[in-house]
Amino acid sequence: MAQEKLIIKMKEIDKIAFIVTKNGQTLSTRSKGKTKYYIPGGKRETGETDEQTLIREVREELNVKIIANTIQYVGTFSAQADTAKEGVMVKMTCYSAQYEGVMTPTSEIEEIKWLNYKDMDLISEVDKKIFAFLKEKNSIT
Repeated sequence: MAQEKLIIKMKEIDKIAFIVTKNGQTLSTRSKGKTKYYIPGGKRETGETDEQTLIREVREELNVKIIANTIQYVGTFSAQADTAKEGVMVKMTCYSAQYEGVMTPTSEIEEIKWLNYKDMDLISEVDKKIFAFLKEKNSIT
C-alpha cells in the first residue's frame, strides 16, 4: 500500500510597498472599514514590474506621482497575512522614492498617518517587521 504524503502548499500574497520616512516616523494608511494601518502599496496587476506597481498604487492611494528615476529598493519582508487563514503569507517588497504632489487619501484609503516604532499595536504583522528594520537603520524612532 502506497504511503500518502501530506503536502502543504503555502499561499503567498505578493505586494509592493512605498516607504516614506521623515522626522523619525513612517507613512502609513488605513483603508476604509479597517482598523489597522498599513504601509501604502498593493498587489501587482498581470505583467507589471515592481516599479510600475509602485507608481500605479501610490497614484491610486495617495494621489501623488512617483519620480521613477528615484526609486530605490529598501528590502523584502514576509509574515502571516492579517485576516487570512493560517499559512497565508504576505510578501512586501519595499521601495522608497521621491514624489511630486501633496498626499491626499483617495480610493479605498480613509486616513494617512505618520507612525513610529511605539505604534506597533496599530499595524499588521509584516509592517511590524518593516518598522523593526527601519528602527534598526535609525530611520524611525
